[in-house]
Amino acid sequence: MRYITPRKAAEGLGSAHEGTQHHWAMTVSAVALTVLTPLFMIVVARAIGLSQEQLLAYFGRPFPALITALFVIVGMVHFIKGTRIMIDDYFQGGVRKAAIIFSVIFGWAVIAAAVYALARMGLGAIVVL
Repeated sequence: MRYITPRKAAEGLGSAHEGTQHHWAMTVSAVALTVLTPLFMIVVARAIGLSQEQLLAYFGRPFPALITALFVIVGMVHFIKGTRIMIDDYFQGGVRKAAIIFSVIFGWAVIAAAVYALARMGLGAIVVL
């Protein structure tokens, strides 16, 4: 017969079962967003009122494209990790798994679409619909 103490049974459970890695990732991404958000707002403010050709040329420059890409990537990774916390708190079973999958797919799809659009603008390809 194997005896398991209550402490041994509870080890690895609870809010800190992943250690502090998740907390630090959220903290670092939040700090990065406090720097990137005003820069992104400046980039967007300068782009308001530009024609399509001027807008493509503007985002073809490295600084606006880099700030926009970093803002979207860091913001969406922060979104994915944050929604994971909410989903773990409020959902259970299959609904929880489906919500996590949806949130991760949505986050990475937004990142992929934004980076693709910025790459197209940076390469000078004009898409005519």
